[in-house]
Amino acid sequence: MPTRVRSHAKINLGLYIGAPRPDGFHELVTVYQTLEMHDFVKISARPAAKTSIRLTSNDSRVPTDSRNTAWKMAELCLKAFEVSAEVEIHIEKHLPVQGGLGAGSANAVAALIGLEAEFGPSFFAADVPAGRLEIAAQVGSDVPLFLVGGTVLGLDRGQEVSALSDIEPTWCVVAVPSIGVSTAQAFRDWDALCATQGLTPEASADKLNELSRAYASAFASGSSGVLSADVNMRENLAGPQESALVRTGIHSWIANDFEQVVFPQHPSLREIKRLLAAAGTPEAAIHASLSGSGSALFGLYTTREAAESAVARLEQLPDVAAHITRTIPRSIYWAEMIM
Repeated sequence: MPTRVRSHAKINLGLYIGAPRPDGFHELVTVYQTLEMHDFVKISARPAAKTSIRLTSNDSRVPTDSRNTAWKMAELCLKAFEVSAEVEIHIEKHLPVQGGLGAGSANAVAALIGLEAEFGPSFFAADVPAGRLEIAAQVGSDVPLFLVGGTVLGLDRGQEVSALSDIEPTWCVVAVPSIGVSTAQAFRDWDALCATQGLTPEASADKLNELSRAYASAFASGSSGVLSADVNMRENLAGPQESALVRTGIHSWIANDFEQVVFPQHPSLREIKRLLAAAGTPEAAIHASLSGSGSALFGLYTTREAAESAVARLEQLPDVAAHITRTIPRSIYWAEMIM
């Protein structure tokens, strides 16, 4: 019987980018956060004399060949673990195909989890040099985060991941405009900005190291949820919702560096962020930001009513789809992954 796996979206609570390295990549410091919203990925696999992979989807925009991240993951896993199999993958798409929410990367991990369920725990043999995280990093820089789930610190290119103390489940509005943002172009624009400002990898290293330590400290165990506010406090506040994010001062420095180059190219995204943030109002977001390089943006809210107000504000903009979801902690992420 096929294995059905939930494939969750992610947002970047913060994203800091270093200057381009000699190898063309960039050092990153980011905090990933998985969301309740998800695709479904169905996997069936059986041993065979020769490996074959068939991939289908309900969305015609999803590649159904070796360009697909789920296909790549299945191919790499079977090769690494020296298994030949007939594999069928169906991706039931509900998340945006592109937009900075990690949908394709999550599909890849869902394929990995599905294969493991189909073949059993012995599929990942202990004596195989390449483990799950290493294989995931070969598929994409933000794939490994989905092997952790919840609140995750990402370093290097984003593929070096470690679990942070989960934030409390928080209401989230994800705004997905019809326009697309090229990640490759965003990085080129960032490189041009670095050249203009004279920022080198060496000069940015100290800042990135400082930020990684600050994130680790802010989201340390025992923080009682960085973004959450006491329930009674929430109900009694007359002004913008206070939260631990505000109380600890994290809101003063958490940011997404891509906004510096994406917003000038796409001013409409800046307006979406303004509407999500609703600064100075009772419905103000705890935090609003671009996710990844976009084009999706998000706002975090202490109540569903505040989230619904954000969706209502976004209705004045054409071609922007708004979704209400919540952040999902690691324990629930894994408990509900396989259906």
